[in-house]
Amino acid sequence: MPPSSLRQQQLVATDETVTLIPGLPNDVASLILAFVPYSHQSRLKQTCKSWFLFFSSRTLVFDRHKFNSQSDLLCIFPQDPSISSPFLFDAANRACRPLPPLPCNPSTYSLCNFTSISLGPYIYLLGGSHFDARSFPLDRPLPSDSAFRFNFLTFSWERIAPMISPRGSFACAAVRSLNQIIVAGGGSRHSLFGAAGSRISSVERYDVAKNEWVSMDEMPRFRAGCVGFVAEESGEFWVMGGYGDSRTISGVLPVDEYYRDAVVMQLKKKKKTDDHDDGDGGTWREVGDMWDEWERSRIGKIVVMEDENRGRPDVFMLDKFDILRYDMGLNRWLKETTIPEIRPCKKPLGFIVLDGELYVMTVLKGSDLNETRRSQQHKRAGCLFIQIYHPRKKTWRYIFTKPPFPQPLDFGTAIMCTVRL
Repeated sequence: MPPSSLRQQQLVATDETVTLIPGLPNDVASLILAFVPYSHQSRLKQTCKSWFLFFSSRTLVFDRHKFNSQSDLLCIFPQDPSISSPFLFDAANRACRPLPPLPCNPSTYSLCNFTSISLGPYIYLLGGSHFDARSFPLDRPLPSDSAFRFNFLTFSWERIAPMISPRGSFACAAVRSLNQIIVAGGGSRHSLFGAAGSRISSVERYDVAKNEWVSMDEMPRFRAGCVGFVAEESGEFWVMGGYGDSRTISGVLPVDEYYRDAVVMQLKKKKKTDDHDDGDGGTWREVGDMWDEWERSRIGKIVVMEDENRGRPDVFMLDKFDILRYDMGLNRWLKETTIPEIRPCKKPLGFIVLDGELYVMTVLKGSDLNETRRSQQHKRAGCLFIQIYHPRKKTWRYIFTKPPFPQPLDFGTAIMCTVRL
């Protein structure tokens, strides 16, 4: 039996014999401790041995799911995760917790344009673009096929089966009903090299239970820098925007040709085999242009708000200082709202959906803050300014908090995903 499995069994068994809170039955005590926010659990672990074992066991994960006491957390990768630790940010409690860095490969460096996504109690880190000291020329970014997932029970990274095709800047979505992940398109684009690298059209899916990748029908054309999501109600996998071929200006300066359309694959389900459903993709259909040429040149930052009842998801885009909502029937982006506080910051804004709300984030320097009592606390080091929009209530609220990172955060290159623990 693997040591990690043996350790987990010991932890669960120990929880049943030790006293968690004196004077209370363990089932009542475990219920109380299950409501402690995840961001505070690491500090409470040090209280006593029984709490350390309980906060490290599978029992806690099951209890938090059973009693619906899970926390919605934001995982932020500020830079190459092998040299800069990612952080879990609990916006509700304004607390953060660092995660261990990704296992380092001495031959590769400067990983960017990877994708992170959560599925179950794991965070997956897939692909990306990096430099390889063993390749020539050294200044050419290469796509990566590596795949990792973070296990919150062992609090460590695990290497999983690599993707069939190396890729960075690709569409990615989780099919939660099938416990699978789908990736599409991508290439070797690097943040420092605008139009350099390759483009691909291949599509593949990852089966978590089998730990294997399976090829699917390719997209109609090459597409990288795109965004993907799954509509569970209709069983469709959408891929929006991105870029394909590149052209040169005056025969010298390369620029990308950006797409204004989307492509959709109808996902099918095979019959049960070995008590497990496999997802199989059908043919692709093309959706026309989602905006006119004079409206914008490329797609902005996209977030998807999934329906709890697995209905049609709400898709939002941050276009400069406006938030747009995608209407699938009209195939158009309609204005939802405008960011109320436009601070003097020229850096890209962070855009993410968390617990049914849209978060627009930026890091402000001390000189950008108003002369208020709250902002004075962060004036010297700057602060993380978050504007939060509730789509159903049509209301805004905002918070200031201290950035959890020792280095400056650039939302233009940082990778973010959400996880429920």
